[in-house]
Amino acid sequence: MVPQGRYQTMNTKLLGIFAAATFFALAGCNKAESPNEVQHDVAEAQQDANKDLTNEQNQQAEHVAEANKDAANAEHDAAKERAGSAYDVAVTRAEGEHDVAIQKCEAQSGEAQKACKEQADAALDAAKADARAKYPERG
Repeated sequence: MVPQGRYQTMNTKLLGIFAAATFFALAGCNKAESPNEVQHDVAEAQQDANKDLTNEQNQQAEHVAEANKDAANAEHDAAKERAGSAYDVAVTRAEGEHDVAIQKCEAQSGEAQKACKEQADAALDAAKADARAKYPERG
């Protein structure tokens, strides 16, 4: 059997060595870096931050360009739609006026009626041609 005091002394020595090693290890964690290391780390962090900022700015520029393109396309589509609607209104108006003119021609007979209808048809054709000229995207 080994005497009890010997283990206590050994445990105390090991505990002291372990505590000292832990102290030195922790003391090394908060050690100040040299000015050159700090300058290098700061420069590297600034370079990374500038790279990230540049990437974000580029992405923003792409988003703005895409939004502007979408807005321009939407405006173009809206202009086409307005032109199409105006064309439809012009043609509908001309067709209504043609129908009224044809009904008025019914009051006449023979050559007069025929000439009246031809005049109404010519007026309709002219109104449609005018609408196609004003709104070429639709007509």
